[in-house]
Amino acid sequence: MDCDCPIDAELRSEISALLTPPSPAQVDKYLDEQIKSSNRHCYGIKIKQNGELGKGVYAELGFKEGELILKDQMLVGLQHSSNKIDCLVCSFCFRFIGSVELQIGRRLYLQELGVSASQGCCQTDYSSEDDDLGDSGPSSSSCKEKVPLPKGFAESLMNGALKLPYSDKFPLPPAVPCHGGCGEAYYCSKLCAESDWGLSHSLLCTGEKSEAVSRGALVKFIQHANDTNDIFLLAAKAVSSSILKYRKLKVAHSEEQENKPNVSGIPYPSLLLEAWKPMSVGHKRRWWDCIALPFDVESSDEVAFRMQIRELAFMSLQLLKAAIFDEECKSLFSLDIYGHIIGMFELNNLDLVVASPVEDYFLYIDDLPYPEKKEAEEITRPFLDALGDDYSVCCQGTAFYPLQSCMNHSCSPNAKAFKREEDRDGQATIIALKPISKGEEVTISYVDEDLPFEERQALLADYGFTCRCPKCLEEEP
Repeated sequence: MDCDCPIDAELRSEISALLTPPSPAQVDKYLDEQIKSSNRHCYGIKIKQNGELGKGVYAELGFKEGELILKDQMLVGLQHSSNKIDCLVCSFCFRFIGSVELQIGRRLYLQELGVSASQGCCQTDYSSEDDDLGDSGPSSSSCKEKVPLPKGFAESLMNGALKLPYSDKFPLPPAVPCHGGCGEAYYCSKLCAESDWGLSHSLLCTGEKSEAVSRGALVKFIQHANDTNDIFLLAAKAVSSSILKYRKLKVAHSEEQENKPNVSGIPYPSLLLEAWKPMSVGHKRRWWDCIALPFDVESSDEVAFRMQIRELAFMSLQLLKAAIFDEECKSLFSLDIYGHIIGMFELNNLDLVVASPVEDYFLYIDDLPYPEKKEAEEITRPFLDALGDDYSVCCQGTAFYPLQSCMNHSCSPNAKAFKREEDRDGQATIIALKPISKGEEVTISYVDEDLPFEERQALLADYGFTCRCPKCLEEEP
C-alpha cells in the first residue's frame, strides 16, 4: 500500500506548527489552569519543568501515606470495545448506569446469544486495601461452569419486570440514550450526554442527528478500529474535539470582530493552534516509532513491522477523513499528526478502571445474616451461577489525563493510581504510597516495580528511557 499522505506534503508548515512544543511559559499557564479547574480535585501539587525529564509533579504540601493527591479528569477516554458487552457505563464519565438488574440481565442476555467477550475483571486496585478480596468472593460463585437460566429470566431483569432482593441498596443513575439516535452511547445524565455531544460525539455519532460528513464512512471507520485496534477510536475523539473547539473559537472570534458569525470558510490558523493546545502539551512521538516491538517479532523484522503499523494507521486515517473531514482543519488529517496523537496515547495513557456494582451487590448478599441470606440466595443464586466465576467485570478502557501524564516514573514510587470505594467514575485517582514532603517530586511506576531489574529496564526502554532511580542504581549489576 502507498501510505504517503498528500496532506503532509501540502501543509508542511501548518503541521510543523502544530507539532512544535509550546514554550515552557505556555505549558505552565495551561497546566496551572488545569490544576485550578473545578473539574479536578488537586490537593497541593505543582507542575514544574524538569530539565531532561521534561515535566514533573511536585508536592506543594506534605502528604500522609494513603492520602489523596489528585483526581484528574480525562482529556479523552475510551471504554474498550469488548468490555462494552459486559459493562453498561456512561460514555462520558464511565459510571455504571441503569440498575443492578439491568447490568446482570444484559450480560446474561448477551451470554445467551453467545457474544460475551469477558476475560474476567482485571486485578487493578479500585477499592480500599481493607476490602481487598484477593481470590475470595461470594460463596455461591464457586461453580466452574455457568448454569443456564430458564428462558426469559434475563429479559425480565432487563425490562424491570423482575426485581432482585436488596438491589435498592445499590442505586444507579438511569441510562440516558444519545439524543443523536446512534443506539450505542448511553449516559448517566443529560449533562454528560450534552457534554460528550459538544466535545466530540456529535461528529462520531452514527445516528440520524450526527454531524459527520458521512455516517456510512464513520461506520466503516469504527468497524476497522474494532477489528484492529480501538486506540484509533481514541484518536478520533482527539481529532473531533479539536475540530469542534476550533469551530466554537471561530464563531466567538467572528462575533467579537463583526458582531456576526463568519461563514466565509476562511480558516484561522491561530484558532486551530488554540484548539489544539490540550493535545500540544502531551509528550508525543509517532506511534509506529514508539510502539513496543511484540515478543513474537524478531529484531530483524522490526523495520517491516513498523512499516505495517504505519500502513495500518494510514488506512484508519483515510476512513476517518472520509467520515468527518473539515477543510479548515485539514492539517489534523495528516498522517504525521495522526501518528503523533496515537503515539501520545501509547506513551501517556493510564488504564481506565471503574468497579462494578454487581460485585458489591453479591458480596452484600453473601454477608447478610441468617435467615435473610438464605431467603435472598434462593432468588440470587441462579443468577450468580449463570454468570459463573467472572460474575463481576469492571469497566476497562484507556484514557489520557493531562496532569497524571506529567508524573515521572520511579521503580520506588511514592504514589500510585488507586481507586477508592467512593471513586465510581473514570477519573484518575492518585494517592500517596508513603509520606511525601513539601517540595518532593510525586512519582508513580510505569511498570511492576517488583519485577527483576533487567525486566523493568527492558519494559521502560519501550518508553524511551533508562531508569536511574535509587532502587535501580542499587540493583544495577
